[in-house]
Amino acid sequence: MSSHDVRAFPYKVAVLCYLYDTEGRLLLLHRKKPPNADLYSPIGGKLEVSEGEAPHDCARREVWEEAGIRLHDDEVRLIGMVSEAAYQGEEHWLIFLFEVTRAIETRELAHAEFEEGRLEWHAIADVERLSIPDTDKRILWPAVQKHRGGFFALHIDCRMEPCEAKMHESWMPR
Repeated sequence: MSSHDVRAFPYKVAVLCYLYDTEGRLLLLHRKKPPNADLYSPIGGKLEVSEGEAPHDCARREVWEEAGIRLHDDEVRLIGMVSEAAYQGEEHWLIFLFEVTRAIETRELAHAEFEEGRLEWHAIADVERLSIPDTDKRILWPAVQKHRGGFFALHIDCRMEPCEAKMHESWMPR
């Protein structure tokens, strides 16, 4: 096995995409399937690591596949990078978080319901009251909101209960 064999790669690599509409609401997926079945999460998915897919390209692809919205390269911006050790006691994740840089018109959604679940718009103030994964609620969502237009790098260690977070980098626009 070569040193670049993705089967030996210790992390699963994914993206999460934060899309806001003209009213400032966030688009979330009410998931039907694992992981996180029956919970809410942003649009996202795994990188095609065997093909060497770039995180930005993955973000654009996932938004297209899940919402039917085509984005240009300059319409996705990296706002965060999260490493997560021992998520659910099983695997490590490296997650790139993107925000879409333009407001999405609700009519742009190709569909609301598809095999992954149902897409729903939610007011920012309501997100923390939704059924979302615990680490997202306690750690990730507050960091995303604090860093809109900025950048952060965060490590979440789930080898203890509750998971602990360490902010490695935090930048916000003035």
